[in-house]
Amino acid sequence: MTTETVLITGASKGIGLEFANIFAEHRYNLVLVARDANLLEQQAELLITKYGIEVNTFAGDLSSQTTVERLYQYIKKEGIDIDILINNAGSGGLGLMTELDIKKEMEYLQLNMISLTYLTRLIADNMVKRKHGKILNVASTAAFQPTPRMSMYGASKSYVLFFTEAIAEELKGTGVQVCALCPPSTKTPLTEGLADTGTKIFIKNLMDPKIVARCGFEGLMKNKTVIIPGFKNKLMAKSVGLLPRKWVTIYTRKLIEQKV
Repeated sequence: MTTETVLITGASKGIGLEFANIFAEHRYNLVLVARDANLLEQQAELLITKYGIEVNTFAGDLSSQTTVERLYQYIKKEGIDIDILINNAGSGGLGLMTELDIKKEMEYLQLNMISLTYLTRLIADNMVKRKHGKILNVASTAAFQPTPRMSMYGASKSYVLFFTEAIAEELKGTGVQVCALCPPSTKTPLTEGLADTGTKIFIKNLMDPKIVARCGFEGLMKNKTVIIPGFKNKLMAKSVGLLPRKWVTIYTRKLIEQKV
């Protein structure tokens, strides 16, 4: 039985919850982070009962930098060394940049990029000192091209991908491995929240979060830097660089605007 500990953000639902189940199944102890304290406690009790592992929970909104600092102080106070960090929390809106609630979008950008970067830095410092650790940042297939009508979300996921690839190279030889998971549209709270727009990409052919998390887990254990679930998605991500960017942008907009 491993005594290693995994910290997972956005852990109460979707891909984050599936990651929690997979790591618990492999007998890792967990630190689960999400906004809903009650739901977190419920999930923790289920995991403890089923797998007999240790589960700590921390409720808070990671779109606030102060919450990231509080989370880190909580980990230090509890004397927990994080062996694996799963930066899964993220969100975004659908619509024209000039029509979206800009304050809400700024919160999303803070969550998707700044808080992810800050938590990564805080946790990675200790990992480097211990010469041991793994970090998985959840990006998206939206990271590979401009995404009209989700311009800020797509751009933030491009940041996550490029940031992850860069620090993966920086941390070579330190004992710390870093990877980016780039799933396509998946059944998560984000797509469920956008389903009422009638947009096909958020309703039809959504990937199962269990498959995404399993793919992420396996890729992380194989020390892959970029993980894209599904052969078709890998092919599409690689083909983007072969086409004129204007074509790609136009096609992506049509895809996002397509109704059921």
